[in-house]
Amino acid sequence: MKKSSDMKVMLKEAGILFLITLLSGLILGFVYELTKGPIAEQKTKKVQQACAAVFEGADSFQEISFEADAALTNELTANGVKIGTVFEAKAADASVLGYVVQSTSTEGYGGNIVVFMGITKDGVLNDISLLEIKETPGLGMKAGEVLVPQFSNKQVESFTYTKSGSQSDSEIDAISGATVTTKAITNAVNGGLKVVQKLMQGGEANE
Repeated sequence: MKKSSDMKVMLKEAGILFLITLLSGLILGFVYELTKGPIAEQKTKKVQQACAAVFEGADSFQEISFEADAALTNELTANGVKIGTVFEAKAADASVLGYVVQSTSTEGYGGNIVVFMGITKDGVLNDISLLEIKETPGLGMKAGEVLVPQFSNKQVESFTYTKSGSQSDSEIDAISGATVTTKAITNAVNGGLKVVQKLMQGGEANE
């Protein structure tokens, strides 16, 4: 009798646990369905804001697919750069003004450095913004105030960095004591420039 009673208790407890698990799953599923729309909208809004920050003259931004050829892929890899999302920057009449490129350097001192950059069809780098950076406080973390302004409104094929003072638009003054950070950001920006150059030459891009 005792064994039979114990079995009933175990089955009852198992049934209760099953119901709790089932109800929890249903509630989580309901909450997910309820919130996924607003979350997606917020994500889209943040991306649009990030694009607008580096390409103020555009009315809207549309994501496109970009596939680098073997040569460009090898060049990007050699410099520790990965290209993320690419957007067309469009005017109110839907004409393409240029592009916004997400470029990531995997060789920052503290990890990945993610850069958003806006580039016109004429090859002018409007601006860049740092979406993710975890460098040394007081050194690499000065990138936002020291490096970012140096890239604004420049029309060059690529950038180099120097420790002795820039002599041209294509030279960036390195952050003192943070050469690794300077190099990583410069490479990320150059990677984005290469992508737009390919697009303007008729590279692979699809909406």
